Amino acid sequence: MEHERLESVLEDYKERIQRLALFDPLHKLDAKREKDRQERPIDMFGLGLLALLFFFENMLIRNKKTGVQELAAFLMQMNQEEIDLEDEGFEKIARTIIETFRPASGKRNHRSFYNWETRQMDKVEFSILKAERGDIAANKQYYSLDEDGLELVFATKEFFREFHLSINQLLLRKQLEKGEFAGALRQISEMRIDVEALQERMVRMKHEVQRNIISEETYVRYKQVIEDIHLRLAREHEEFHELQGFVDETKERLLYERKGEKEHRAYEYILRIDRELGEVHFAHTELLKDSIVLKTTALQAAQETLYHVALQSFNFDQEIVARLIASPLPLTATRTLLAPFLSLEQHTGWSPLAVFEKQRVGGELEEEGQGDFEEVTDEAEQEQTIVQQQNFGKIMRYVLTVLDEQGEATISQVARHMRENGHEHWLQHRSFYDFWLLVHQRSPLQKAHEEEDHHLLGEVLALLQPGQRIEVIELEERLQLTKRFEIQDMKVCRKESSHV
Repeated sequence: MEHERLESVLEDYKERIQRLALFDPLHKLDAKREKDRQERPIDMFGLGLLALLFFFENMLIRNKKTGVQELAAFLMQMNQEEIDLEDEGFEKIARTIIETFRPASGKRNHRSFYNWETRQMDKVEFSILKAERGDIAANKQYYSLDEDGLELVFATKEFFREFHLSINQLLLRKQLEKGEFAGALRQISEMRIDVEALQERMVRMKHEVQRNIISEETYVRYKQVIEDIHLRLAREHEEFHELQGFVDETKERLLYERKGEKEHRAYEYILRIDRELGEVHFAHTELLKDSIVLKTTALQAAQETLYHVALQSFNFDQEIVARLIASPLPLTATRTLLAPFLSLEQHTGWSPLAVFEKQRVGGELEEEGQGDFEEVTDEAEQEQTIVQQQNFGKIMRYVLTVLDEQGEATISQVARHMRENGHEHWLQHRSFYDFWLLVHQRSPLQKAHEEEDHHLLGEVLALLQPGQRIEVIELEERLQLTKRFEIQDMKVCRKESSHV
């Protein structure tokens, strides 16, 4: 093999050894040969991996209060009687795992090896766990994954695409804390790609919701997926705010430390990081808004579509009638089957407590003024009022005709008179029913004064004879003259007025 090719094979040999050395703590745990109360061997290697996943999951949800007791509770929850140990036993295992990942001496884990690239002995150091702020009052120490611990977790699984952004946020914070601004810019570029991929996925998800929801089961499944996406985006949005605050603090600190070329270059880097991180944050915020719209509008529309499809496909004869006829059911079961199709029971009554309600108290002038109509000032409304006055005048002529023939006129008699004389179209007109409501409200009716000519009942009052008074009285019968309108029957009678 050529010399150049040999050098390329050995390139980054130390870095490869360091990646392999990250698994040494897991192998040290496997070599401890712990046993439970039934003398069965305990899978310390697997419990070590569970501990890594425990700390990683708490980093994603930004829970920094994770220590020995929290890890022991997690292992007990995952155990489900697979390992026969008491609570103290699990706490001992949790303490052993943490001490293996982070030695009690405070020194970093290390591995010595022969470096074939440099042809000499070498050593790599790594840190799986780091100490966080503890609770002095409760005598608790909390831990979280260090940068090498994150690398170990990433080496155990190819993460789904939707988790890449959260992972990149964690790595970006590490790089900013260490001052690796060039690497931070590259990390932000990867975050931009992740946001664009999430945007494309949201568009596909919206189309899938509109096309594929054909049953209640698929609706529930898509609803759960969308809620998970929204929850994760909300967490990432909070992390963006924290990153932006950290960048602002770093930018302000470097602003007063620009003494040499190195500090000036670092300040230029942090300005680019601030700008590009803001762009990615803005795109991610729009993505969060889209998830809210998808969670509400799109899902609601899909649910309504599902409801209408179910209504259209529902066959009453097959689902209800055939079910009752083919297999006779008990009376209680029949009532239950028919209950959704029956109307609610209607009951007319009043509560004795109504007498304690607030009553309207007014003077004589207020009562007299209740029958007046407001004047119309708008030009368009004036034209409409004139048309309505003419309609009411025509209807009043029919009423007076029946009143002259029979001495009194009811709505049913007026309607019969209209049908007999070929004017049945008035019964389909809204003005016919508005006329009766207004004359009943204005009753008793008398000859119009000059200032009342512009009222809706101006032509109606003008048709009355001087000195006559017409009263409109409600009857108990309800009339269904057309399919569209229903009205309570009323009687019109003529009485002599006490003054002219």
